[in-house]
Amino acid sequence: MAARCNFWLPKKKRFCANVPLGDSQFCGNHTQRSDGQWVPCPIHPSHSVLEQNLESHLKRCPFFKQAQSLSLQPFYQEGINAGKEEEEGEQNFSSEMKRNAVHAMTLSEFSQLINKIKSIHASICNDIRDSFMIPQACDIWTNRQVDRGLPFQEKHVMQQASILGNLEEFGVLKSCGDDTVSGPVKSQASLDDDDAPAVVEFGAGRGYLTQVLADCYRIKKILLVERKSYKLKADRSLRQKETVTLERLRIDIEDLKLNAVESLQGVPYLAIGKHLCGPATDMTLRCCIIKQNDQHDDAPSESTCYLIGLAIATCCHHLCQWKHYINKRYMLDLGISKDDFNAMTWFTSWAVDADHGSDLCGTDWSLDLQIRENGHVESDLNTYEVKDLVKNMKAVDRAVVGLMCKDIIDVGRFMWLKEHGLECELVKYVPSNISPENRLLVARQKS
Repeated sequence: MAARCNFWLPKKKRFCANVPLGDSQFCGNHTQRSDGQWVPCPIHPSHSVLEQNLESHLKRCPFFKQAQSLSLQPFYQEGINAGKEEEEGEQNFSSEMKRNAVHAMTLSEFSQLINKIKSIHASICNDIRDSFMIPQACDIWTNRQVDRGLPFQEKHVMQQASILGNLEEFGVLKSCGDDTVSGPVKSQASLDDDDAPAVVEFGAGRGYLTQVLADCYRIKKILLVERKSYKLKADRSLRQKETVTLERLRIDIEDLKLNAVESLQGVPYLAIGKHLCGPATDMTLRCCIIKQNDQHDDAPSESTCYLIGLAIATCCHHLCQWKHYINKRYMLDLGISKDDFNAMTWFTSWAVDADHGSDLCGTDWSLDLQIRENGHVESDLNTYEVKDLVKNMKAVDRAVVGLMCKDIIDVGRFMWLKEHGLECELVKYVPSNISPENRLLVARQKS
């Protein structure tokens, strides 16, 4: 016991097995923290250090060499895809800050915002069609005729296959067994094998979307972009394909200057992403379409690598930030202010509150919130607050509000793509019982 940490682990019903620090009864994990000021490490905010030790920590931080090496890469430019800040010192708003701002509203303000959301959604979100497509090209995956060493979860395979099916219908992808030209643009179907486009998967994670794509369609080069480090079965499987070149970039999308990636020079590419959380979608759109320079000009890129199409499944809208959002002008034109936007992003977390076994889009809007047209409620106005109102809302009503807010945010992205000369669609690519995060942006260059 003397050589063990004295911290008791109640779930395991034993003491911690780690070696204690020299002058303590506990190991480094369980030694009580100092009362001093703890600050996030500026190199990598995943950990924090005592403010008084910050200077010495920076010299030995395990992420220091990684950050230093990354900063020397030609494709690294800090904050290039972050977007213009509307005001000096613009900050990120946490979920707690957004919730507190909503709870601080008067009942009348809250009622007006909900009615505004309903009205805007009814006017701009009518064209989001169902587009659940499982292409024949993906039969080897849907029928489980793939390497047994690769993880298989049906709901994920259905999502991956439908993303690719929508790209195929849009004329951007060609299946391995199809020799016909599909679509009016220069797609893979009209390219020779030597000119096959590269595929860039943003937020690639374990790379299984690209794995399905490589198994079912003609591609030659793969670039996986992910902030975290992954060395997994999908990578090993992809590297075994003799006709495919695989490269991983461990970098935040916010800092990626795609035009400067050497392996993409002179190569047409297809951008894909399955569940790009919050602002990662906005940063990916900028990364692919905006001219990337120090001024962050909103002009099409003149790089030698060029986008032929994209498919991005959006998700986690509660993480969206006004300063990163791609189409602030559109929101402002709709009458949605920065404060409204922050509230809407908080509402989006309600979208997963309800049972998604049935389609919520057809749900009757019973959400009057007991608020009359003059903003009063039938309760004591001196005691009844917005937080009480939110607490008493039905789960299905909360979910419908959340889904409406998600749609409005995604339509803004859709409109931004159109403004930049792309043909695009916003579709519901899987039923909500497979995933409530089921909106897909599909786009291609005009012919």
